[in-house]
Amino acid sequence: MKEEVKSEILRQMLPYLNNEQLSALGCAIDSALKNAEITVAMAKTQEDDHSMESFITAKRIEGCSEKTLRYYRDTIVAMVSAINKQPRQITTDDLRLYLTSYQTERRSSKVTIDNIRRILSSFFSWLEDEDFIVKSPVRRIHKVKTAKIIKETYTDEALELMRDNCGNPRDLAMIDLLASSGMRVGEMVALNRDDINFNERECVVFGKGNKERLVYFDARTKIHLQNYLDGRNDSNPALFVSLSMPSHRLQIGGVERRLRELGKRLNLPRVHPHKFRRTLATAAIDKGMPIEQVQQLLGHQKIDTTMHYAMVKQQNVKLAHRKYIG
Repeated sequence: MKEEVKSEILRQMLPYLNNEQLSALGCAIDSALKNAEITVAMAKTQEDDHSMESFITAKRIEGCSEKTLRYYRDTIVAMVSAINKQPRQITTDDLRLYLTSYQTERRSSKVTIDNIRRILSSFFSWLEDEDFIVKSPVRRIHKVKTAKIIKETYTDEALELMRDNCGNPRDLAMIDLLASSGMRVGEMVALNRDDINFNERECVVFGKGNKERLVYFDARTKIHLQNYLDGRNDSNPALFVSLSMPSHRLQIGGVERRLRELGKRLNLPRVHPHKFRRTLATAAIDKGMPIEQVQQLLGHQKIDTTMHYAMVKQQNVKLAHRKYIG
């Protein structure tokens, strides 16, 4: 309780004192309260009630999608509910205990725990920047070390096998577009027919944070897309629609389900739309495409994200070793 009182006094004095004065005030409070017992009725303040919603609003202005905002809100609400304190009362030890309990009770992976830590770090850093708190309690909770897993890509044989066994022009065009453009599945299902520039073999997609970018596709994709569109009898503006009438825009879940079923039928492991994106990134870097261009192609804000996608083929490492080392 003493630490909470001290933290609240420092928070309120933050606009009026520099760092040296705040440090001296902190020492004075520690000395004054050393042998004191404090009982405080910590009421929920209007400030506490609105701190999370203000954070979510700030993130919305930054361009985060509604899906991301829901994930942020759910993560923060779960943390506050479990710790049973208001955000400005929460300490580093509270958060460490919460993350440890969360991982133990739910048997969550280290990746999941680090994702939660990153969201909480963003939230408390924002509270610190906005003077809701003096110092973020997440500062001393470091990144969770996770094992680096080399995620698989599609082989050329697997891609041809899927193309040969699609069964209909829509699925063939869909696979070719994912494989040659590297676009996200959410970007693909949002496309309309009018968005496609067949002459330039390009289209404009809206990525994460509603960011607009150009993506490109190859000649084979162009032919298969045109064949698919020429065979349609509906007036739906969507680029990809359901096979059954009346035609509805194809959704992410529909694409994932279709590819999963195709993979099972062909005995191919883990067929998923995102794997096409990773395959393209790996192939592009493998063929010498500059990483900055791959970053722009995939629509990544940070180049570190692109590096996670791009896996160096082991055979090329072997050849490079023989060439440069012997």
